[in-house]
Amino acid sequence: MLLQSAVMGEPAREGEAARAADFAALPWRQILERAAQLSAACRHEGKVADYIPALACVAPDQFGMAVATLDGGVHCVGDGETRFSIQSISKVFLLTMAYGSYGEDLWKRVGQHPSTNPFNSLIELELERGVPRNPFLNPGALAVADALLSRHTHLESAMVSLMRELSGSADLNYDSEVFNSELRNSSRHHAAAYLMQSHGNFANEVGEVVRAYCASCAIEASCVELARAGLFLANGGRDIASGRQLLSAREAQRVCALMLTTGTYEYSGMTAFAIGLPTKSGVGGGVLAVIPGRGSICAWSPRLDPRGNSVRAMKALELVANTAGLSIFA
Repeated sequence: MLLQSAVMGEPAREGEAARAADFAALPWRQILERAAQLSAACRHEGKVADYIPALACVAPDQFGMAVATLDGGVHCVGDGETRFSIQSISKVFLLTMAYGSYGEDLWKRVGQHPSTNPFNSLIELELERGVPRNPFLNPGALAVADALLSRHTHLESAMVSLMRELSGSADLNYDSEVFNSELRNSSRHHAAAYLMQSHGNFANEVGEVVRAYCASCAIEASCVELARAGLFLANGGRDIASGRQLLSAREAQRVCALMLTTGTYEYSGMTAFAIGLPTKSGVGGGVLAVIPGRGSICAWSPRLDPRGNSVRAMKALELVANTAGLSIFA
């Protein structure tokens, strides 16, 4: 799309604007309500992330969904305004901060490759000498957080500030109960960090990095807030509210590419096949999807499949993408 605009000039940009307008004009209320209705068939499938004790208490059958468009419109259904723990969706925003700060040098610390192992696996990390396969695995996100901590004394505060800015919610914050629960069960994070440190790929004190990472995962946001927060990736890296350029258009494209190929862990290939959009899931039950040049969608339901992706949220996104013809491969 960017190359097309550069070669073809103003008509290409007009075409992009027309596509964004067509997307905004879709009958979103009906589309979302239909997806909510049909996805209810799998509402009892899966289980909550009980390995984080604070998340084990979440009511499992909640469901919400929201769409945000580049003209500032937002549409939601169900529990779309209920906040939940964003967990690994935070990795998208940690990566954004680090990529904007380090540029292409970031890829000296973390790879860009899919993995067939679980998100918290240490097997590939050992085999590949302390360089995580991608920034959306837990070791990769820890490497990104380590890079950020070298430039942000209070990374937790910087992350919350960014999420407030992008979501438009000044009171957005992390949940201290979830944070403490996750920190008490963070031995695997520490193991990954020390393994990277042993290979010379970790600069800061391990406990400080793990603490900042757990705080980022414990941020609470609703589907509406996350859909708004993801709009900058659909808009060439520029926040539509402030006009701030967080990433270059090329960098935003690459973040979306990583979301497509690695955002739902070892299920990412199937996600691309079924939904056809850059997505990022979290074990809080949320899934954020970006529709480049058009908008973003977030769905949430706490019950997870064995890979850590929400069963109902993924099904609802598939239904919406197919109904509205949103796949980037269409």
